[in-house]
Order: sequence, then structure tokens, then C-alpha cells
Amino acid sequence: MQEKILTNKKHGMAALLLSIFAYLLAVGLCIGSAFLLESGAPSYETIGVIGMLISILWMCVGWLPWLGLKVLKPQEALVLTLFGKYIGTIKGEGFYYVNPFCSAVNPAAKTKLNQSGDVNAEIVNLSANGASVEMVNKKLSLKIMTLNNNRQKINDCLGNPVEIGIAVMWRVVDTAKAVFNVDNYKEYLSLQCDSALRNIVRIYPYDIAPNVDTTGDGIADEGSLRGSSEIVAGRIRDEIQEKVRDAGLEILEARITYLAYAPEIAAVMLQRQQASAIIDARKMIVDGAVGMVEMALERLNQTNLLELDEERKAAMVSNLLVVLCGNRDAQPVVNSGSLY
Repeated sequence: MQEKILTNKKHGMAALLLSIFAYLLAVGLCIGSAFLLESGAPSYETIGVIGMLISILWMCVGWLPWLGLKVLKPQEALVLTLFGKYIGTIKGEGFYYVNPFCSAVNPAAKTKLNQSGDVNAEIVNLSANGASVEMVNKKLSLKIMTLNNNRQKINDCLGNPVEIGIAVMWRVVDTAKAVFNVDNYKEYLSLQCDSALRNIVRIYPYDIAPNVDTTGDGIADEGSLRGSSEIVAGRIRDEIQEKVRDAGLEILEARITYLAYAPEIAAVMLQRQQASAIIDARKMIVDGAVGMVEMALERLNQTNLLELDEERKAAMVSNLLVVLCGNRDAQPVVNSGSLY
């Protein structure tokens, strides 16, 4: 299905003025015909009857051209069909006049997703004598819209359940494909977002893990959901775009809006991260303490302040490491004796 833009339909004001003028002429013709019939002249009676019939007929069906009047705001479109056949799309702001028997088509008019920037598709209920008629706005929005899908619980490549949510910026670029190629392009987009998110997330670990290949080249790398969010978002966007191209949609950007471990393992993973942080901190403290001990021994040797045998050096090193590596303040002990 190829989109066909109707560019020669901006005649709404002219059609409205002509129809109003025709109504005024019909009223005038009706009044004039009535005067001719009241005159009683046989020669004018036929003219009066014909004029009366024409004016009454126009006043009964003269409102039909008004059904072809369409008003569009910027970044809106209408997909038109005539007796089931697609005849074209009107886009852009303006006052249009089309065939009054044309009908607008938008299967997603009543669909409301968790998104912004959508066309107001209010449903108006008109009731008369117990019968109700629904009037739905069938305009398609061409604006850039943001879709925030619900958070999903997905297992990463290591089998750890994570919760992740994305925001997708998208717009309609081909109205014919969006209306006719899929049943409901909004629901179709939402489902493809969920599917693409699941396909990409299962390739990455939540955090950097050894021996994990996230690029598919057979070489382990440091890709992760937490550390490579831009790359992950780009792959999600490309995956969604590939799926919705036939629906006439363009995916401009995809962003990760929420990322966390699932509640059932969040506490355990927090303890693991804390343990890893404590180990790293202890390594740094030990490295610094060893360097300070080496510096102290070198300074003592350089100044010749005192000479220490191997046993006294070992005792000094032990005491310094206890003081520097301990997580509490050292308690001084006065030794009044000797090591020997």
C-alpha cells in the first residue's frame, strides 16, 4: 500500500460559501414560487410548481456537501476511503473539501497507550429517542510521540531477573501503511517494543561479567546493561525500527528509563556489591599501608637514628600494619620491658 497525498483539496471555504449561497437562492426561489402560485396565472403555475420542488429538494439535501468539509491542524492527517477504496491522504493545516461520501479511517482512534502527544480522540455520544451514535475523531497525529511501556521482568544473560523500562520516541511517516498494513498500529508498536526489549536484554548481563560476549563476534567484552546503556538503547531502537517499518512508523530514539534487579534478588545482589566494594577498599588500604611501612623503614635507615635487627623490624612492621589496616583507633600500649 503506497501513500497518496491529496494536494488539491484546499477548497473548504469556497465550498462552504457556495453551499450557503445556494441555500439562500433556494429560500428565495421558494418564496418567489409561492408568489407565482398565489397569482393564479396559468402560465406561471407550472414555473411556480417546478421552482417550489427544486427549492424544497435543495433545502432537504443541500446539507450533504457540508459532510465533505474537513479542518486539519498542523501535524495532522486524514486517511480517506470511498466505498472501501483508498483514495488518498490529506495532510497539514487547512480547510479542505473532499467528496462528501468519503469516510476517514483510523483503527487506532480509540486506543489509548501510556504516551504523550496523541491526537484527542474523544468519543461523543449523541442520543435521540433512545438511540445513541458514537462520533470518534479519526485524525492521525504526525507529531513526535513518546511511548512509555510498562516495566518488564526479564532474565539477563546470566539468568538474573531484572526489571527494565524504556521510553520510545516515534511518529507516523506513512499513513497508508499505518492504517491498512496492520490492524492497530499503536498496539502493534507496543507489542514490538516489548519483544525487542526482551530480545536485547537477554544478551547482556546486568553488570560487567567475565567471559560474556554481547556483540556476537566471539570475543568476550565488558558490555552490560548498567555500563553500556547507550549501546543497549541503540540496539533496542534498531530492533524496533526493523519490526515496524512495514507499519509506516519511524523510531527516532529509545531510552532506558528504569533498570534494577528484581525484588526477589535485589537484597542478595546488594550484599554482593557491598562485599565487592569492601574487598576493593581493603586492597587499597593494604597497598597504602605497605607503602607507608616501606617508607618508614627507608627513612630510619637513611637517618641512622637507630639500628634494628630483623626481629625488631618484624615487630615494627606488624605494629604499623595493625595500626594502619585496622578499622578502629589503635590503643597505645607502653612496653617497659624488652623484646629479649
